[in-house]
Amino acid sequence: MRPPSVDSLARSLASTGLPHPLLVDAAREAIALGDPSRASSIADGIAASLLVPVINATGVIAHTNLGRSPVELHLAPRAQNLEFDLATGGRGSRQRGIGRLIARAVGAEDAMVVNNNAAAVLLVLAALASGRDVAVSRGESVEIGGGFRVPEVMEQSGARLVDVGTTNRTRLADYRKAIGRKGNDVALVLKVHPSNYRIDGFVEETPVDELATLGVPVVADIGSGLLDAACPWLDSGPPAWLNGEPAARQSVLAGASLITFSGDKLMGGPQTGIIAGRADLVAACAQHPLARALRPGGLVLAALHHVMLAYLARTVSVDVPFWRMASVNTDHLQRRAESIATQVTDVRVTPCESLPGAGSTPGASIPSVGLALDGDHTAVLRSFRPPVIARVRDNVTILDLRTVDPSDDQVVVEALRQALASR
Repeated sequence: MRPPSVDSLARSLASTGLPHPLLVDAAREAIALGDPSRASSIADGIAASLLVPVINATGVIAHTNLGRSPVELHLAPRAQNLEFDLATGGRGSRQRGIGRLIARAVGAEDAMVVNNNAAAVLLVLAALASGRDVAVSRGESVEIGGGFRVPEVMEQSGARLVDVGTTNRTRLADYRKAIGRKGNDVALVLKVHPSNYRIDGFVEETPVDELATLGVPVVADIGSGLLDAACPWLDSGPPAWLNGEPAARQSVLAGASLITFSGDKLMGGPQTGIIAGRADLVAACAQHPLARALRPGGLVLAALHHVMLAYLARTVSVDVPFWRMASVNTDHLQRRAESIATQVTDVRVTPCESLPGAGSTPGASIPSVGLALDGDHTAVLRSFRPPVIARVRDNVTILDLRTVDPSDDQVVVEALRQALASR
């Protein structure tokens, strides 16, 4: 039997919503396989590989695989004064406005933004310690998600790693000995937040305020982006799951010369890396050739402006989705879950545990409420439009409502109905 033409087969797939050239690709692949009927599933596979909005029902608020912190931003289709000085009419700096907002929020002299925290650490080391030594505790010379390894980043920067102390215990005297050792040329002390790595038991680390007495600049990579340990944007104050998490304002107050952190974790902004602290050191980073290669674009900076203005206005619990989700109480989640369960048979309300996510606050969880249905229905839920991403535990599918925006509850209802109907 003669196969259909590529064009006619591609046109038969128009309901997928994909552009015609991609449908042609699907048709050609199916015909080449000798099975034109597979064109539809191939087209579905192409659609699934594209960037689309999804409903995060995993309970992980800043889910690394789902873009970390959700960010809400609406922009008019207009130009923006990205590098234009409205006062003088001349060229401006894309770092000046956002740097001022961040510095004000964390109590630093100045700040700048790059495209992620690995880039922030790399730029600081390259600008301030290339060809020189950097002292790092052995317990903080870690690898975190995505293959970020402190020794390798340091090697790429041109700085030399000086191991200090032991894996589980590093004292101030260990740093002092490393700095004073003959042949060492220590430019910086780097204190690294181990993120999703933790040692318990017979351990000791040296806090920033003690490191600040050593006579060399201290760079504190606090990683997760908690701006202030007091959480002044929450009426109830800091939640218990934040206990022990290093914060930007407190690290600056403790004497860190620079701090680096992610904008898309506990800060709740877009993916960025932030460098804040002494104005002269920030300026040195901004003037390094790598700064141009690592700078973020206008859309990212616009989103970050929105988030930082919310922090300064104390509207974070309303305007920043991460904190809106993290701070909602379980009574509210219970009511939403009960409402959904009354609309879908064979779905029950269940207590569950949410996670801050993205390697922040290792071991911490947040009480939550979700929906449960027997069996693994995650594949069908992912095939819904928009896809609903859930998790499975003991052959029970769980949808944690803490990470689902209330406006999406009815979408969840329809997705659950589809999942149950496919059994």
